[in-house]
Amino acid sequence: MRALLLGGAGFIGLHLARRLSTEGYEVTIVDDFSRGRQDGDLDELIARPGVKVISADLTDPSAYAGLPHGWDQIYLLAAVVGVRNVEKDPARVVRVNTLAAMHLLDWIAPGERVFFASTSEVYAGGVDAGVVSVPTGEDIPVMISDITAPRFAYAASKLLGEAAFLHTARAKGFETVVGRFHNVYGPRMGADHVIPEMSLRAQAGEDPFLVPGADQFRAFCHVDDAVEAMVRLMTTPEAAGQIVHIGNDREEANIGDLAKLVLRVAGANPVVAATPAPPGSVRRRCPDLTRLRSLTGYEPKVSLEEGVRSTYAWYAEHGRPS
Repeated sequence: MRALLLGGAGFIGLHLARRLSTEGYEVTIVDDFSRGRQDGDLDELIARPGVKVISADLTDPSAYAGLPHGWDQIYLLAAVVGVRNVEKDPARVVRVNTLAAMHLLDWIAPGERVFFASTSEVYAGGVDAGVVSVPTGEDIPVMISDITAPRFAYAASKLLGEAAFLHTARAKGFETVVGRFHNVYGPRMGADHVIPEMSLRAQAGEDPFLVPGADQFRAFCHVDDAVEAMVRLMTTPEAAGQIVHIGNDREEANIGDLAKLVLRVAGANPVVAATPAPPGSVRRRCPDLTRLRSLTGYEPKVSLEEGVRSTYAWYAEHGRPS
């Protein structure tokens, strides 16, 4: 089996590449290495037999010119993500995420199968407006509450990608699966997401310990479970042409309680201070995984405490990513 991972040196991409390589896949990673290349996890992966790495800018159509066809699986994971990145430069988010998707669609060949990575952020406007139920199913309508909001740039780029892949797949004769990730976390995901960010602040001894949006709720999914769901979807013929949630609906965590868990893992006891939630952050997010279960038999296995402990330990060893 041959797998092409576009954006395979990123957070989810590297975990997926490691899983596929372990199972005997030939894995080709294409990435612009905007996260840098001095990374022990990445070095270990690319030293494996059967793993090939290509440095390329996927917003440039020439990046695809030298790639062969005949892949069993293609994953488009390349994207600008993270709330701080989105708010700092929403135009870059739209440009990069859209161009990477459109150039892949121009290049892909009939008969290939591609996974398009999307996001639960597409529901944010509807949740805030009170028209999207939680837990949320894939058939709930998405809506744009404020197209001028910088944070919506990420969701808008992913909605465009979803539509482009689903419609083009029918027209060009390839298969596609759209996976909407719900709060995936784990080792090596950067510093701008809640669990790593709390872990780093706990390790630094922050006191008082600030907890933005302490009254909000999220259903966090460890990256190992997310990768399991992706692999299952890409080997399930019936998943072609479908939008499927990827997440963990077994544990819905209050953010204030999550902070207490991180501090307990850290062995720290600072004063905890709740602060306002970031602008545009929804009060509650949890996926309905009925479709994923029906298609693949998937069940999340990593508990929140287990996942927080492993994530905390990784950041304690590696520190803040550069």
